[in-house]
Amino acid sequence: MKHILLSLIHSSVLVFSACNEKADKKNEAARSTTDSHTVTPEERGSFSELFPHYQHLSVALSSDDDKEAAAAAKGMLEALSKIKLDGFSAEDKATYGHFAASVKENAGYIADKVGNISHQREHLVVLSKDFYELAKTFGTEKQIYKVFCPMYDNDKGAYWLSDVNEVRNPYFGSEMLRCGLVQEELN
Repeated sequence: MKHILLSLIHSSVLVFSACNEKADKKNEAARSTTDSHTVTPEERGSFSELFPHYQHLSVALSSDDDKEAAAAAKGMLEALSKIKLDGFSAEDKATYGHFAASVKENAGYIADKVGNISHQREHLVVLSKDFYELAKTFGTEKQIYKVFCPMYDNDKGAYWLSDVNEVRNPYFGSEMLRCGLVQEELN
């Protein structure tokens, strides 16, 4: 009788533990599912650190400063390596992976092209598209303006992003500093 009673108690404890463990796993899965689409600023990591380097690059190019543009691109590469992907869905991780690869490539070219500001400006076109998509996909912490220059690249035009509602053209610098118009405000 004592053995039967101990066996029943032991079985009850095992069943209770198994059910409890299963419930914990379900709760954890539910949390990770809901968290995968809600990325907190802490989880977003250095996105907030990345955009100031882009801004620094844009201002350097608008000031015709190729050395400062290279320094900004190096800062961008450093900030990019600090971004955390915790809490991102698989789709967001894939989007970020494409973005990160493009930023690494283009910021790398800008960092290496001191003395060739026109080549640095060519890579700003791609970076601007990347940062625009990043802002549209993941949001921004503050207002950003999409500014368009219709004359760049033989009148094909190109845009850049700015944290101020002021035109300081990074594609032409001092040659045509005020060429451009604000096309969109991103919040």
